[in-house]
Amino acid sequence: MTMSEKTNIPTPLWSPALPEHRGGVSGFHRRHTSLVPPSPREVFDSRPSTASEPDSEASGPKPQAVTWMSLPRKDQLAILFFSRLVDFLQIASLQAYMFYQLKSFDPGLSDAAISSQAGILQGCFTGAQVCTAVLWGKAADTWGRKMVLMIGLVGTAISCMGYGFSTTFWQAALFRAFGGAINGTVGIIRTMVAEFTKEKKYQSRAFLLLPMSFNVAGILGPVMGGLLADPAMTLPGLFGDQAAFGFQWLKSYPYALPGILNAVFLATTGVVVFLGLEETLPSARGQFDDGINLMNRIKQSIGFGTIVAPIDYSHLETSTDSLENFEPKSITRPTANKLPFNRIWTKNVIFTLITGAFFDFHLGAFTNIWSLFLSTPRPTSNDSRSLPFVFTGGLGMSAATVGFATSILGVLGMALQVLLYPPVHARLGTLLCFRFFLVLFPIAYFVAPYLAVLPSSTLAPAPAAGPTIWIGIFFVLLLAVSARTFTLPATIILLNNCSPHPSVLGTIHGIGQSVSAGFRTVGPVVGGIWYGQGLEKGAVGWAWWETAVVASAGCVTAMWVYEGGGHEIFLEGEEDDMEEVEMQGLMRYNQREREEWVYAERQELMGQMGGSTSLDLRDMVDDEVERGAMAGGSKGVSLEFRRSLALK
Repeated sequence: MTMSEKTNIPTPLWSPALPEHRGGVSGFHRRHTSLVPPSPREVFDSRPSTASEPDSEASGPKPQAVTWMSLPRKDQLAILFFSRLVDFLQIASLQAYMFYQLKSFDPGLSDAAISSQAGILQGCFTGAQVCTAVLWGKAADTWGRKMVLMIGLVGTAISCMGYGFSTTFWQAALFRAFGGAINGTVGIIRTMVAEFTKEKKYQSRAFLLLPMSFNVAGILGPVMGGLLADPAMTLPGLFGDQAAFGFQWLKSYPYALPGILNAVFLATTGVVVFLGLEETLPSARGQFDDGINLMNRIKQSIGFGTIVAPIDYSHLETSTDSLENFEPKSITRPTANKLPFNRIWTKNVIFTLITGAFFDFHLGAFTNIWSLFLSTPRPTSNDSRSLPFVFTGGLGMSAATVGFATSILGVLGMALQVLLYPPVHARLGTLLCFRFFLVLFPIAYFVAPYLAVLPSSTLAPAPAAGPTIWIGIFFVLLLAVSARTFTLPATIILLNNCSPHPSVLGTIHGIGQSVSAGFRTVGPVVGGIWYGQGLEKGAVGWAWWETAVVASAGCVTAMWVYEGGGHEIFLEGEEDDMEEVEMQGLMRYNQREREEWVYAERQELMGQMGGSTSLDLRDMVDDEVERGAMAGGSKGVSLEFRRSLALK
């Protein structure tokens, strides 16, 4: 028995033919996994096409290509974009001056000791994230996403402020650890992006916003940190002794200004989140929100808006004999059950996390090894060289040149993300993009050390230079950035869609953030150890090739990853709830389609009347259109009636 038969509602010819009730709803299960009733637009966009729609291609709406402007909830996605941007900005800016700030704590420390302290500081932040990410994910599934995001932004702002005014290494380490422990923003932002863009066709662009914010912050952060650190020296015209902003406290705390600015950015974004971001937790959606209400009052007071009552859903009667007699009826929200923690560990979740662990490990290792390799002095003698595997030394570049070479990463990443990623993803899909471009990582890592043996226009120990060197650098970075551009958004999408139940989506992202932070902490440390071992053995490629092996292992485990639907485990009573929700959505869709058809058909027939004002004729048109609607669409308006109308 079909859904239409079960409700005694005739299915119009413009309505999608429905498969069997129990088996056919799976299409909607895949497209709308929230326990909140879908909007008519969502049902219309997600309705299945079947062979029983012979005229669907000719008369139905054609699917439009997804563009940036077609993304749903752009206002909410913009808030999430800036939340991720300011969150990573404080990390990127810190990397530019961390070495010099640590040097100011104890000028007698050697460069090697300072490098060790810098590694510890980075580990404090990510290590603390490892310990608390799952807890923040669970908190987001209980308190709500918005609350956890605000706590993370404001808490990180306090951390940045404290770090800027630190005068000892242990003070700095304490504030970095506090910032990492309270920062659960990455998983929460990913969760909310997924919940604002339920349809998979939007995910490729929506999730691309996160790595885009990463690249933008990676370009702006070091510039901001480098200029504002010790401003009396870097910008004496503004912050010098005789300048307008030459305050004494800037000399006492020369590295406070970047921290203050980062804190302002984070706190301001926290306020924007409070006032403008909507809650997406299914069990809390639609509830009164103090921030949204305050923002509406502010808009009303300045004349830019009015207070809008919360939108609720209504239930359309399902036991009538015709579509024209629907009566509104209140509906209770389906119960949002919670999947137990021990049931989230499906095979897909496990392999998605394992593949993500390999991914984050070799990305972290690459970042560290790349900067070390560019800075390592070139050997003055090649007597011990025995190609293809025994050779040593780096490119011997200065810090400024290393910074320029690294900035190529961000420029290439932005270009590829904006121009190339959307069409390629639309053609290949998320999973194929992920598996195909993962292969580029081990290739890039394998060929990278051979930059040391390319011909240079300068003699060692001078820094390597010349067109061959820079073409080689560009080629290696093109491979690495292409791989990262196409796989990083896919890892977010696959992690999001591997969730076995909507109630644990925040928990899944929290676990994913914990795994990511852990392996991004371990990767640089192990990569540095491998690099040192390679230099001792006279084989600088040792670290690169070990990293390539890890990346290859990730390619293998990716073969067991599949793109889930976000709702693979149904708890007691949920299938009935979902069927009821789908029924309501389909009836709203049928009613809306009927109203649109009636209006269009009436306008067309009225046009054939040639401006006649006869009330009887208009009544005849109305009656015929209504009869045609109940008969099943345009075929119900007889050709004889059209001809007679033309004659009249």
